[in-house]
Amino acid sequence: MTPASPIAALVDAAAEGDQRAWNEIVDRYTPLVLSVIYKHRLRPADAADVNQTLWLRLVEQIGRLRDPEALPGWISTTTRNECLRMLRMQQRTQPFDPLADEEQAGSVDVVADLDDEIETAQRFQALRDGFRLLSEQCRELLAKLMTDPPPSYAKVSEQLAMPVGSIGPTRIRCLDKLRKTPAVVRFLQAEPDAVSTGGG
Repeated sequence: MTPASPIAALVDAAAEGDQRAWNEIVDRYTPLVLSVIYKHRLRPADAADVNQTLWLRLVEQIGRLRDPEALPGWISTTTRNECLRMLRMQQRTQPFDPLADEEQAGSVDVVADLDDEIETAQRFQALRDGFRLLSEQCRELLAKLMTDPPPSYAKVSEQLAMPVGSIGPTRIRCLDKLRKTPAVVRFLQAEPDAVSTGGG
């Protein structure tokens, strides 16, 4: 297994007990799990519980996933459900009417939010998989330019020992290479307008 191993191959190997495959899945998707947890603003202890529960559920379910390629969506959805379960436990004292119009409208919003979250997770994973296949120069340059707030070209030039005038053209070439990586191409074919890598 390598950091660019296909998701289905990782899932199959992990389901058969391959520890390296498990380690790669955990390394690859822990940022996704933490990003979903972060959005729900859980207390640190509750966040740790959700994180642990997610991986335990994956251990239980990995051999039963109907579509191994959908693992990022499964992880995102399961993490979100665990976060919501934790929040409900914290708010049990607040009464609500399950038949109220507001609650029904909220359910529609939850489904829409979940769809958006899954798409975001899939986009994020496609970009991460593609990013791994870029040259070290491209990875370093894009990582620098995608920080928030973005640094000046002068600062990037100093940090990476690149002429200021070459930063823009190199960035464009690196983004073009990223768009052409297999993971991003597959995602773009599934969702033609779903991914944007901020070209310039």
